[in-house]
Amino acid sequence: MLAKLKQFLTSHSEAVSPEEKSRQLNLAAISLLLEVVFADETLSDDEAKLLPQLLTKTLSLTQVEAEELIAEAKKIQGDAISLYEFTKEINDQFDVEQKQKLILAMWKLAYADGQLCQYEDQIIRRTSELLYLKHSELIQMRNIAIESQT
Repeated sequence: MLAKLKQFLTSHSEAVSPEEKSRQLNLAAISLLLEVVFADETLSDDEAKLLPQLLTKTLSLTQVEAEELIAEAKKIQGDAISLYEFTKEINDQFDVEQKQKLILAMWKLAYADGQLCQYEDQIIRRTSELLYLKHSELIQMRNIAIESQT
């Protein structure tokens, strides 16, 4: 049964248009950002304002595209079983610099409400590991996010 599911997913992913593939990649990235936002089980006003801004900068989306994808990603993210579902696609498509930008955006969201929850920290660290980033890159992105807060 698992082999059939894998075969279906593989054949389905090959038939996807470049635009749809880009959309899926953006949804994966947004879903990871939402994992951070909802890690402390609250969505602060600061986080809600910052998320679309980060998407326009990090993923080069328009404000309207960002808001549409956030709404769609909220549905997908709620059904997710693990972070791997999102990081696999990102690993296939993002270069190191893009991965670092994503982790930086995650740190900025985590610090947006003025405090870092342990669950936010764990999600970002786990995501960084799944994206095959070095620990030094993770810390560098965290420090940049902290410095941008002041």
